[in-house]
Amino acid sequence: MAKKITQEEPRDNVLDAIKMLAKERGIEEEELITAVEEGIVTAFRREFSGSQSIEHVEAEIDRETGEIFVYKLVEVVEEVEDEANQISITDAQAMDPELELGDEIEVGIEVEKLGRLAATAAKSAISQKVRDAEYRRINEEFSGRIGELASGIILRRDARNVYVDIDRAEAVLPREGQIRNELYETNRTMKFLVLCVEEHNGRPSITVSRTSNELVKKLFELEIPEIKSGEVIIQAVSREPGSRAKVAVYSRDENIDAKGACVGQRGQRVQEIMNELGGEKIDIVDWNADPALFISEALQPAKVLRVDTEITTNEDGSQERKAKVIVPDSQFTLAIGRSGQNVRLAARLTGFKIDIKRESEEIIEATQLMGDAFQVVESDGDDQ
Repeated sequence: MAKKITQEEPRDNVLDAIKMLAKERGIEEEELITAVEEGIVTAFRREFSGSQSIEHVEAEIDRETGEIFVYKLVEVVEEVEDEANQISITDAQAMDPELELGDEIEVGIEVEKLGRLAATAAKSAISQKVRDAEYRRINEEFSGRIGELASGIILRRDARNVYVDIDRAEAVLPREGQIRNELYETNRTMKFLVLCVEEHNGRPSITVSRTSNELVKKLFELEIPEIKSGEVIIQAVSREPGSRAKVAVYSRDENIDAKGACVGQRGQRVQEIMNELGGEKIDIVDWNADPALFISEALQPAKVLRVDTEITTNEDGSQERKAKVIVPDSQFTLAIGRSGQNVRLAARLTGFKIDIKRESEEIIEATQLMGDAFQVVESDGDDQ
């Protein structure tokens, strides 16, 4: 076993700097200390290349004092031929009289001998270790937060993406996840949905969204205690982000009004969610297992007279779900909504293709059908 011969000299205490860096980056202190030690070793190997390459180097930082020790493994020989890896018996016994020829000892090297190149190499290696540790932390932490709500601070933006600081990690809000006309100002705090964590150019890339339907669900869970407890369930959500959303809810407790719980007194609860979404309007409707009743609810604020549904199964097993909705003439425009928005959102919410007709149109069609039927009857009578 090799003996260790130290050459101690006072060093600037690096522990404070390491502790500060570890705290800032969320990295374990011991992991960062090890990274520094490995970086010093790497620097030595690069500094002493070729014939003077050191075969074995070890660096150690005293965990109590912060002193730095660097050792190289050398062989005790009669005559030194390789100064990097050998020591003469005379010099060795001056350190330890018990050493003999052929022994291997670890001899301390002054840190100053690293030189500028070695110091730069050590710094590079340390930086890489810090990045690696930080990447592991980000990947481990955010892989478990996919589909969850996260609060972040806007850092900057470019032509396509917005970059967000979430718990000391940089996340990307791509264009498709941005709400149209929403302002993403530097240092503004907003809530996001964590979509995924993927590797990009050797580092973890966190993607977040402001347009996902799940963001609305998570905001309701945050603001509505009855949803968080599971007493009220969000059955479906449809959105046109930044403009309007419809949320279908139902209660598992007959004593709780699902819609009322979500709206809150004077609309305060839902208003908080709307504010977080930049003023996006939210219609809360009662979910119903009966498609006709659900469609009628989904078309609010319009009043509905009748809903006829038709579900057909295709040869490939897929279904076509259609609904004809009759509304008073005065409610037709309201049922359709501006630029068709109300009926689009209702169709996405219910899963039905919705055809809205005025009551007067339905009466005319019914009259025509009756007239056609009478003609058929009269024709049959003439034939007889």
